[in-house]
Amino acid sequence: MVTDPGLLESGSAPAHAAVVVRGAPAEQLARTSPVPMSRPPTPAAPVLAAPTRSEARSAPLWSWWATARRALPWRETRDPWEVLVAEMMLTQTQVARVVPRYRSFLERFPDPASAAVAGPGAVLAAWVGLGYNRRALQLQRTAVRVVEEHGGVLPRDPSQLERLPGVGAYLARAVAVFAFEADLGVVDTNVGRLLARAVVGRPLRRREAQVLADQLVPRGKGWAWNQAMLDLGALVCRRRSPHCNACPWQADCRWAGSGPDPAAGSFAVGARQAPFAGSDRQGRGRLVRAAAAAGPAGIAAADLARVAGWPDDPTRAERVAAGLVEEGLLAWTPAGTLALPVPAGPGRELPRGASAPR
Repeated sequence: MVTDPGLLESGSAPAHAAVVVRGAPAEQLARTSPVPMSRPPTPAAPVLAAPTRSEARSAPLWSWWATARRALPWRETRDPWEVLVAEMMLTQTQVARVVPRYRSFLERFPDPASAAVAGPGAVLAAWVGLGYNRRALQLQRTAVRVVEEHGGVLPRDPSQLERLPGVGAYLARAVAVFAFEADLGVVDTNVGRLLARAVVGRPLRRREAQVLADQLVPRGKGWAWNQAMLDLGALVCRRRSPHCNACPWQADCRWAGSGPDPAAGSFAVGARQAPFAGSDRQGRGRLVRAAAAAGPAGIAAADLARVAGWPDDPTRAERVAAGLVEEGLLAWTPAGTLALPVPAGPGRELPRGASAPR
């Protein structure tokens, strides 16, 4: 008999169950009365053919996942803020780098209110080293909006979640699924690759990828199904050197490693990025890290080129620094140094977009 991990993870909780205890195991979470979860509208699509229907794929996937599932800290919670923090950190950052930072970040900012009050500089300081620092700024702005408009509690409706700063369709669905156990499909790069290769054998456009992901979710198993799909894509159906012989869907795979890769150009399957070494991204990261390390004292304007790694190109360093200031990631202090943004008064920040002191 195949054990269904969805039952072990979710208990008997419906997709609309609300979590009121932060960080508790799923089966111990207190729940409020049911509130319907609205499913975002999706275009009509034909019924899946027999080889692609979730019934034909569920048993092999559950059997594989029972022993292959990853133990990750964000899977121990249904708190929507903790889920959002994890998903934002995991965007373009490897799991191994996120795990230790996730725990320490939540110790400092256990809820939206704490991040909202602390301000963007404090959130950025806790984020430095994860890369793509703009995500920290978006997360802090989301915390402010949640406090101001939602009473400090993230909304459960994906359409409301999408209206929060930096929360697009993927993050909205991820929170709905992993915090509120909605029966929706989430399509990140791993799942997008899996759908294109194993399920249809061709590149997918955005809408058809999302429709397909939604159709595959077994009713009442949204949380576990999506976690299993993420694991299968990350551990087996990898971008390079996929482990086809270990795949539970090998018998029904529409690609099986033969011929051109259907995932190339498919929705959510990202293209290779430009080299990081020597890029503006590298210089931006160096400036933000240095500003975090310098604290309120900040970085002297004369040191920008050296700190950014371009000692012979101060013009480039000033241009990159100006971009960081314009985005709100750094700010010029009254002393003429570059620092993380800090509150300049109740509800106010240092001016954005200011030019470097001369």
